[in-house]
Amino acid sequence: MNLDDLADLAKQYRAVDQQVTREIRVCVAASCQSSGAGPVQDALVTALGTELPDCKVKGVGCMGLCSAGPLVAVAAPDECLEEATLYRDVTPADADDIIGTLDGAPLERLHCPTNQPFFARQRKIVLEHAGLIDPDSFKGYVAVGGYAGLIRALSEMTPSDVLREVTTSGLRGRGGGGYPTGLKWSTVAKMPAEQKYVICNADEGDPGAFMDRAILESDPHRVIEGMAIAAYAIGANKAFVYVRAEYPLAVERLHTAIRKAKRSGFLGNKIADTQFNLEVEVRLGAGAFVCGEETALMASIEGLRGQPRPRPPYPAESGLWGRPTLINNVETFANIAPIIREGGDWFAAIGTERSKGTKVFALAGTITNTGLIEVPMGTSLRDIIEVIGGGIPGGKAFKAVQTGGPSGGCIPSQHLDIGVDYDSLKTLGTMMGSGGMIVMDETSSMVDVARYFMEFCMTESCGKCIPCRTGTQQMHSILDRLAKSQGTRADLLLLEELCEVVQATSLCGLGQTAPNPVLSTMRYFRDEYEAKLSDA
Repeated sequence: MNLDDLADLAKQYRAVDQQVTREIRVCVAASCQSSGAGPVQDALVTALGTELPDCKVKGVGCMGLCSAGPLVAVAAPDECLEEATLYRDVTPADADDIIGTLDGAPLERLHCPTNQPFFARQRKIVLEHAGLIDPDSFKGYVAVGGYAGLIRALSEMTPSDVLREVTTSGLRGRGGGGYPTGLKWSTVAKMPAEQKYVICNADEGDPGAFMDRAILESDPHRVIEGMAIAAYAIGANKAFVYVRAEYPLAVERLHTAIRKAKRSGFLGNKIADTQFNLEVEVRLGAGAFVCGEETALMASIEGLRGQPRPRPPYPAESGLWGRPTLINNVETFANIAPIIREGGDWFAAIGTERSKGTKVFALAGTITNTGLIEVPMGTSLRDIIEVIGGGIPGGKAFKAVQTGGPSGGCIPSQHLDIGVDYDSLKTLGTMMGSGGMIVMDETSSMVDVARYFMEFCMTESCGKCIPCRTGTQQMHSILDRLAKSQGTRADLLLLEELCEVVQATSLCGLGQTAPNPVLSTMRYFRDEYEAKLSDA
């Protein structure tokens, strides 16, 4: 199969969709499902009946504005979300009214304008198909250009060509560390080994983070295509998706996508009539936060206890079962197909000098528009929180935003105009992480925030190394005393010292970054700590 063959196939699949002139798209991602999207979809199917054969009800992935779910969009088959008529907070009782207004003006009481900043200020690459296609439909993915990147790589490019495009793109790992993707791939590709592995790290464990889950629920084929391109580039024929079992909908859709891709010749043996072979397997994690660390993740896949090991050797040299292994997260792989399809230079033109492309963020906490967004790297925190996010509800003032989850830190209001990229956030004592953003208003206690994240790290520590196992426990104990106004100035000094020791001596990233929320809140909100001292 070549690109022309795939284009013909996509045209054939689109011709089927074009038999209808309108689609009623119901978000069936977990956020909307939890607020009743299933009954809404059923009610719309019943209300539509057979009276309008040119219209159909279709389940689609996440539309982004999770706080307004269930979301329903009415559009022509080729129209994107921004061109659709969008309805929010839909209930089954609204189905007849929505169907009744298909040929007239939008139903005003449910109408959600798509020209508002939440939608208009985004730029979607990873999420370009979310809210547009049925996540369970292989034909739907191909119809919008799916697998064109893989076919281009297999039919027109050598593995070196693929590596060159990914390197040119400037893509950095979206899992938190920001390591250059092209460099990581090239390192694995150079390893002389008959067996190599690709792993997609979908063990998203940060509180308030749901980016990877939403991508897998909305566009699983996009991730599989990225993994296949990576496997071709580095010379691997076996891949794993390591996803936590607490994501049952994502797991179900992954299994469906893998099965359909294999049946259609895009996975398995002699993919697209070439000599390239790839098997993809889903492995479930039990929800241990430490298994997001790559060496602990590999141990879990191998059937061992999920504990990290010292590095070097790095996975690129000796990873899964001692073989060279490439590990990237969900969002990283979801960027690969468009890079190969459009070219590395196209991707590199988006974002900042050292942080290319876009980034998906999960907005949570005290913010008007809770949900999933994708913006160019370098977009300011103010734009994200006040414009796209709609600001703080209830007339309260913004106080801080936590980025990077338990590994990150709190950013106060005086830094809202900073552009969000890897380097800028690092200067503020925090990090990008996988993309979670928890917004806090003026009523939040920063000592309580630090205590919460330290409790999380203490509970999730695997216990292998003493600094993390004991240090997080001691830090939590001090923070607990401070939160109860029972701490002393000596406690505050000891807390700072413990932060430095745990940060410098822990075995893996969990312990090394556990002090970050404490250090950042002490840096910007030290007065709140001082006010809690019993001997002040």
